[in-house]
Amino acid sequence: MKKVITYGTYDLLHQGHVNLLRRAKELGDYLIVGVTNDSFDRDRGKLNVFNDVLERVEAVKETGFADQIIIENYVGQKIDDIQKYDVDIFAIGSDWEGKFDYLREYCEVVYLPRTDGISSTLLRNESQEQVRVGILGCGRVSVRFPSEAEVVSGVCVTAAYDILTNATNRYSARFEKIKPCGSLDDFYEQVDAVYVATPHLAHYENIKSALLGKKHVLCETPMVLKKDEAEELYQLAEKQGVVLIEANKTAHCPAFNHLMVMIKSGMIGEVVDIEASLSQLMPDKNSREFDPLQAGGSLYEEGSYPLLPIFKLLGVHYDELTLYSRMENGVDIHTKGVFRYPNAVCSFKVGLGVKTEGNLIISGTKGYAYVPAPWWKTDYFELRYEDQNDNKKYFYKWDGFGLRYEIREFVSCIINRRFSSTRLNGKESIAMAEVMEQFTQRKNLYEI
Repeated sequence: MKKVITYGTYDLLHQGHVNLLRRAKELGDYLIVGVTNDSFDRDRGKLNVFNDVLERVEAVKETGFADQIIIENYVGQKIDDIQKYDVDIFAIGSDWEGKFDYLREYCEVVYLPRTDGISSTLLRNESQEQVRVGILGCGRVSVRFPSEAEVVSGVCVTAAYDILTNATNRYSARFEKIKPCGSLDDFYEQVDAVYVATPHLAHYENIKSALLGKKHVLCETPMVLKKDEAEELYQLAEKQGVVLIEANKTAHCPAFNHLMVMIKSGMIGEVVDIEASLSQLMPDKNSREFDPLQAGGSLYEEGSYPLLPIFKLLGVHYDELTLYSRMENGVDIHTKGVFRYPNAVCSFKVGLGVKTEGNLIISGTKGYAYVPAPWWKTDYFELRYEDQNDNKKYFYKWDGFGLRYEIREFVSCIINRRFSSTRLNGKESIAMAEVMEQFTQRKNLYEI
């Protein structure tokens, strides 16, 4: 049997892709198609927002030419795949002429003619929707957003508004292309979507106002601090036909999502225990993070990150949550939470005044996953087993500040009319708000 392998992104799959796949298939008896899991197009310098990897895999499958579809995850994988699958021919489009000659050491290399006059880039340029995003809240949280949005295709930041006029003016002076708005009405007229970067306690009213204006919303984490408010907002978003996503950078980064998929597929067996921790020592005790009147404290500030892997892997229906907090001047400088599930136990630690090792450890019946600090900026993890020869290490690149991943998912949902993100869905955001509310009510909480 003669095996052929080819690779591509297959974004906005078109006739040119179909022709290449057909020509590759004709070269042998068995066609393996590698679909890249890296949506970052280095030539365009943009994060693609049209089709995620699962949609692209499905599109390739529907052509009927692929006998096997694999995911391309890392540089150098082509050599590994050629050897792993005993490939006879590597086939690629002629626009890559000469770029893959180094593979001739391993197999035959064939450059296939491309279909003139059509490409994903042309289709993007012709059909690209530009989602106009406005910045609501011009404090220090929001200053990273414009530069991160620049590397995501299909989005432009057009306006900014803050209840403090001076803050709005300073922001627009710093980012000259962003229009300062003097009122919410003016602000909403300039935008299709809103990035909410206001203080925690303002989120509910800000989100509700934007949703009532039929604007898509990306809100900084924690979205809200009460379960019923979170439920109300997601119901309102559904009624208004707009997207509402909580902006948790870890939830949307490629490495973390790959880790979640591998664990859910049984790579370490059944998950029995999760330990997640995150802390930072902040010297300025007069900042918002230490002000109880502004929802300061460790859990409100950091809690949604360690809650993420727990809810992603074990779900939101736990039997009990017990909280242990060290309080200082009305805020928790350290909180530990212990979840009891029917067949698992999980713990998390957060701290603004207590330092802890910021690892993520997920224990299973066949092995465990280890993500070193800072795990919430996932760029490396290991799967470890009883036999150390079976251990596997995975390396990724964390680009920029990480906001680009959540922006990419937000804009992709808007353009593709997906009103929920699997990376962090409404039920998980609601569960996070419920934990925050339990802390607020001091329910099942012990001070230490």
